[in-house]
Amino acid sequence: MAQPALLEMRNITKEFPGVKALDGVSLTVRSGTVHALMGENGAGKSTLMKCLFGIYNRDSGSITMDGKEINFKSSKDALENGVAMVHQELNQALTRTVTDNLWLGRYPKVGGIMVSESIMRKRTREIFDELNVHVDPKAVMSTLPVSQRQMVEIAKAVSYNAKIIVFDEPTSSLTEAEVEHLFRIIDMLKSRGCGIIYISHKMDEILRISDDVTIMRDGTWVATRPAKELTMDEIIRLMVGRELTNRFPPKENVPADVILEVEHLSGKYTRLKEASFQLRQGEILGIAGLDGSGRTEVLENLFGVMTKDTGTIRLHGKEIKNKNPREAIKNGFALLTEERRATGIFGIRDIRDNTVISNLKSYLLGGICLSDKKMKEDTAWAIQAMHIKTPTQSTQIRTLSGGNQQKVIIGRWLLTKPEVLLLDEPTRGIDVGAKYEIYQLIIDLAKAGKGVIMVSSEMPELLGVCDRILVMSGGRLAGEVDAKNTSQEEILTLAAKYV
Repeated sequence: MAQPALLEMRNITKEFPGVKALDGVSLTVRSGTVHALMGENGAGKSTLMKCLFGIYNRDSGSITMDGKEINFKSSKDALENGVAMVHQELNQALTRTVTDNLWLGRYPKVGGIMVSESIMRKRTREIFDELNVHVDPKAVMSTLPVSQRQMVEIAKAVSYNAKIIVFDEPTSSLTEAEVEHLFRIIDMLKSRGCGIIYISHKMDEILRISDDVTIMRDGTWVATRPAKELTMDEIIRLMVGRELTNRFPPKENVPADVILEVEHLSGKYTRLKEASFQLRQGEILGIAGLDGSGRTEVLENLFGVMTKDTGTIRLHGKEIKNKNPREAIKNGFALLTEERRATGIFGIRDIRDNTVISNLKSYLLGGICLSDKKMKEDTAWAIQAMHIKTPTQSTQIRTLSGGNQQKVIIGRWLLTKPEVLLLDEPTRGIDVGAKYEIYQLIIDLAKAGKGVIMVSSEMPELLGVCDRILVMSGGRLAGEVDAKNTSQEEILTLAAKYV
């Protein structure tokens, strides 16, 4: 017997200046089921959910929950009426504690006046115990790794006792163990009769936990099918409108001479204890490891974001310091950071500003003013080369999908003509079609003689794109493997070496 419809969104339309983001999209979520929402970046998934959650006002269409029409005016309105959302981009008060973040906007009070710290602590412990979340409620958010911050956000959504919970790319920052934990939480929510809307680009997850799947393309509804009737190939065909036979482009780069030598690198105030390795011209060097293994810290110490404690860095045999990012850029390094919203984009600025910001010196005319013409030309190149979906160069970057924001940042760094490109989770939150484009771009850069170092949590990505893979464990380099002749099992064994 089919479960009753809990939520019905009918013919939802939403337009922004220069683009129709949603064109008559419908979605039905049944009680006690997981309904996956899939599509390429820019397909309209997040826009549809923001219309549900009260962040955007829909232009037309209707939304009913439990048979009653709803029209939330704000996210607070949605939360108070049984709809919660775990956003892809974390938006937390980083200087406050975990407990504060859990209760922001709804502090329990005594006598309607005084905030009760004891009640907050008690309820936080109860929620964490129920969900088996092992995070210190007293910890300041900024001190936690991204994966734990994500688990706090998930616990917060569950704490509202919502009828509908939207998960937007919830596993993009989670370890494999934490993903399994999240799936257990989702099973618990299903047993309570909750309706789960699950947005993800990870098709293996979708096929594993979903009951129904709706696929969108370019702001329109394409199909809704039972998950058990779908395959990965069929999902890809429906998403991109064409066959995508290979997940990874052919590897045509040929590593040559060593261009970068790193010896005994360690960082002050970070997890990085020791790493020594070489990077060749035209090589894609992957870095694998569990969360907290020191993967990101290797890149941040190379780029001067973090203070180096010990170690020597040589580029073309010449020792360099890279004491700060400005010096690193001057020496031919570029860093794509893990968290694009926090450390990648300038949200209130437009596409052009975000594209040229790292290369401003090249646009100076007479050392006084910037060449608007040259900035427009370079931005146009980045939009075309990266296949960025945007109405104009003047569009604010925060209005783009996460994947298109990532493409802007990659385009920005390519304009600096780096010799060594450092990529931290370059395809996080990006759809399968756009991933292929970025993989091709990385391989093309290697073919052009650049050296690429890439951190990724996705093992198939490292195996499919990289030439060699370094494995970090407990802040140390645990081993090095040839991508062609290794396995996920060998990498995971090395990743656990110093844990």
